[in-house]
Amino acid sequence: MAHQAGGQWPAPRPVPDSFETQAYLQDYAALVEAAPFPSFVVDHGWNVLMANVAFETLFRGVGAHPTAMPRDNFLRFVLFHPEAGQILGEHEPGWCLPMLAQLKAAVEGHGHDHDVQAIRRDVGHDPIMEAAYRQGLPHWIRAVGESATRLDGAVRLLLHPDPRRGPTECRIVDETPPALRDLGHRRLTMILRDARRPASAPRRARRSAAGGAHLTVVPSSQD
Repeated sequence: MAHQAGGQWPAPRPVPDSFETQAYLQDYAALVEAAPFPSFVVDHGWNVLMANVAFETLFRGVGAHPTAMPRDNFLRFVLFHPEAGQILGEHEPGWCLPMLAQLKAAVEGHGHDHDVQAIRRDVGHDPIMEAAYRQGLPHWIRAVGESATRLDGAVRLLLHPDPRRGPTECRIVDETPPALRDLGHRRLTMILRDARRPASAPRRARRSAAGGAHLTVVPSSQD
């Protein structure tokens, strides 16, 4: 990582646009870096264009993977990295299924995008993941409601590597300004909350059991 060698973050990945746009992205990268919580910017295909130190810290212990590193493509990381569940708590219902919904939206809105096509193709090559995408996802959405597919405002569980935090809930906030959205980019920040209260776990378990929200068609990375 660049910050390990010289303390500087790499410039945002280039986009074919004007010098003014590049200057804006450079300044916006500084804003992302200043955020105290994990914050990152992705494109239509969920390639990570910018990420701050807090993001790197959250995923620093993740082992190498040829295609699914969190700093490269966040959607691929959630779906395909075997260690994703070690950081993303309640991996299947809390992260996999909502991100499969994000993939579905990307296919419908940007099906021409090469990276979106590649992720969809790789999902299709995995029989269990394909079943989750085609059959499990619609069932889950019917069980929990369309609002569960939205990321902005969602509360998700993180298993933070910092032992002072441990299991920690985060609220995902979409704070994409219009100029960034016009470029087809999206900024997401994980607002870390207080350590999860023990009483919250049974409530979630009862809701999943009653509503059928937890599916087993997407295998946990811990299986």
